Amino acid sequence: MSTDPTVTPSQNQQSTDYVSHTRTPHRSHSSEKDAVSHYTPAHTDQTEPQSGGLIQKGEGLQVVIGLGQSGLATANYLARRGYKVAVTDGNSAPKLAEQLEPNISIRAFGDIDAELLLQASRIIISPGVSLATPAVAAAKQAGIAIVSDIQLFKEACKAPIVAITGSNAKSTVTTLVGKMAKDAGVNVGVGGNIGVPALSLLEDEALGEAMQLAVLELSSFQLETVTNLGAKVATVLNMSPDHLDRHGDMLGYHQAKHRIFQGAQSVVVNRDDALSRPLIADNTPRLSVGSGAPDLGEYGLITEGDGRIYLAKGTEKLLAADQLKVKGKHNLVNALAALALGELAGLPKQSMLKTLQEFSGLPHRCQFVDNVAGVDYFNDSKGTNVGSTLAAILGLGSVYGNQSGAKTKLMLILGGQGKGQQFGELVPLINKYVSQILLIGQDAELIESHLQQANLSGDVETHQCHDLAQAMTKANSLLSSSLSQVTAVLLSPACASLDQYPSYAKRGEHFCELVGKLKD
Repeated sequence: MSTDPTVTPSQNQQSTDYVSHTRTPHRSHSSEKDAVSHYTPAHTDQTEPQSGGLIQKGEGLQVVIGLGQSGLATANYLARRGYKVAVTDGNSAPKLAEQLEPNISIRAFGDIDAELLLQASRIIISPGVSLATPAVAAAKQAGIAIVSDIQLFKEACKAPIVAITGSNAKSTVTTLVGKMAKDAGVNVGVGGNIGVPALSLLEDEALGEAMQLAVLELSSFQLETVTNLGAKVATVLNMSPDHLDRHGDMLGYHQAKHRIFQGAQSVVVNRDDALSRPLIADNTPRLSVGSGAPDLGEYGLITEGDGRIYLAKGTEKLLAADQLKVKGKHNLVNALAALALGELAGLPKQSMLKTLQEFSGLPHRCQFVDNVAGVDYFNDSKGTNVGSTLAAILGLGSVYGNQSGAKTKLMLILGGQGKGQQFGELVPLINKYVSQILLIGQDAELIESHLQQANLSGDVETHQCHDLAQAMTKANSLLSSSLSQVTAVLLSPACASLDQYPSYAKRGEHFCELVGKLKD
């Protein structure tokens, strides 16, 4: 998810502190209003052409909401092109404020400034800020355009776009497609929700006008304010409940995700997930991927009589699964999705296959950490929702569960901030592949309650642990028993990390450190 802040109602009750137009909590309401109410558009030349058809300089105030990485990139991008820019953020002292261009003089911090928004010609909202925030909702009601940085990127970018979203694996697939393009000699930009703001790609000296392909990971938060993206190829990799606290229900979440298909020239569809299928014209070029044997011209997995699995297109075997460094059936489907996206983007097949064999996966995404005393440890800290954890359990469980010998089960570490999810959905796969569950974080007891209500097997033991350190101590104790069936320990929390860590990455790094200490 983006690093931009999520604004809560409590934040909206704080006073606003301007860097140039300063407010203090002791001033009257009328003096506060004066701080921004006298803005008048600069009388600059409005005939100068702008790349991509953006609003012309001088046509009005551009207000950026949220000063995380994408908000900073957006504000500076517009300011460098001569626009009058203002920034507002619920944080009273955003860490990135010192990196703003000096000519951005209107800086309303400590609150999302409702009066400032109502003076905007256009509002560019950061992904972490909800459209339901009262000040934002009021601006929308007043008819002011609200877009994301992705809309600005789409309007200015001349390179074709590969657009990727999904509840799970979008970072893996985005990275893989980007690497495929780079290895094939394409001048490719990779960004969006993956960590590099999209607009930064346009300002990169090595890319900019020379960029031949843009590969974007897009979140539902970014997509809900994007219109007619017009991607060269677009995909929703999969759909499972996530961010329901923001979108309200699965319908709202689905509608946000599927905005990625607006104007798409071609699409990739997951045959295993009906919710990934777009409602678009039948004549739109498309490829499908899935975990089963593929039809002619489609991507899938072929399993031979000896149990060996192959990535295939139609009847053509492309690669054996054991030729890849990434493990688990879910990662094989991710590889197929990357191949399909690459094909529709025009990348050469043999080059893509070579890249696949070299790709070792991403940190915190089913990342192999180490083997300690015969037990493998996997860091899937990026598994922040139920669907992601289901994929990890199935992917690793199907590998270890087919091993000969007594140790064939997983130990699963779950917990954190549950985000309103139903954790009972995990039970069928847990009952099949897991023997021990260690529960951590804010919603540990709630998660255990959901599991028990969904008929968790009596053969699966649960243990309440306050945090990761306590969980690893408990794991070490359990694994030392001669009766342990565990062959792999999987951190796949199915939850956000913010109750105990600043990010899922810090949670994953801590897990790796704790695994390392087991050898001491």
